[in-house]
Amino acid sequence: MTSPTSKKPDISLRRGMLVKGKWHGRSYQVIRKLGSGAIGTVYLCQYKNSYVALKISKQSASITSEVNVLKSLQVVQGHHLGPSLMDVDDYITANGHRYSFYIMEYVSGDTLPHFVRQQGKQWLLTLLISFSKDLEGLHQQGYVFGDLKLENLIVARRPVRLRWVDVGGTTLKGRAIKEYTEFYDRAYWGCGSRKADPGYDVFALAMVILRIYYPNGFSRGADPQKTLRKKIDQAVDIEPLQHVLKQMVQQTIVDAGQVHTALLSHNRKRRSKKKDKQTDDALHPVIEMVSILTVGAGYCLFLWL
Repeated sequence: MTSPTSKKPDISLRRGMLVKGKWHGRSYQVIRKLGSGAIGTVYLCQYKNSYVALKISKQSASITSEVNVLKSLQVVQGHHLGPSLMDVDDYITANGHRYSFYIMEYVSGDTLPHFVRQQGKQWLLTLLISFSKDLEGLHQQGYVFGDLKLENLIVARRPVRLRWVDVGGTTLKGRAIKEYTEFYDRAYWGCGSRKADPGYDVFALAMVILRIYYPNGFSRGADPQKTLRKKIDQAVDIEPLQHVLKQMVQQTIVDAGQVHTALLSHNRKRRSKKKDKQTDDALHPVIEMVSILTVGAGYCLFLWL
């Protein structure tokens, strides 16, 4: 007989262990731990000739909830709203304890801070434009990400795209946020409640970007909202991004679609200005040469007369 969840110890998987599903009989070999949270632990595993991510927990109800989120996200065609769900099963230990787990796509890539250090902050606009569109898709499915933070994001390769890798904090709209991290939490900064609505994710996304500029974070100060505006002005050196970030933390923009539209519009304007400048720079020597030839021709004509 399986022990109640409250008496079940937390499980720790060792490198080389085989996790065999009770119902489907598939075996996954543990390679290493990827991370852990309030609900469970994620491991990199090998299945046949492929790498997969395995999340395991003693909280079967929480695992079921996350599986339902992943299934819901997969119906949104054309968007990479989360890792692809591959298997759901139970693992029975030698002492008879049952743990629920699911297998998802292993998304390889770089952390956002590392990617930006290597490629430059100009990539932030491009990554945010596509990610905000994906976030809008999540909201349209009736969910809020909730615990949106650097640790839950990765810059995937081929194509380069910002993706989330843990849906543990995902909450149905209208409910209280399940999981949060203070620095990214709207309520912590006095900018709103912990109710699951699109604005909660929009605020957290702004804080993700600020964490790139302030790797060690910063304190709230006596006036948290003033602190945020000041920090954006002091560090964010991309004008379109600076402008939109202020709207996100002030919650004048509370919809991911608005973020996408605003960033796209600013980016087009910036490219247009850059193109106009390049055109002017290219034409400058031509205009200068025409001017010289015109003056020279006039002078010759004067001498001839």
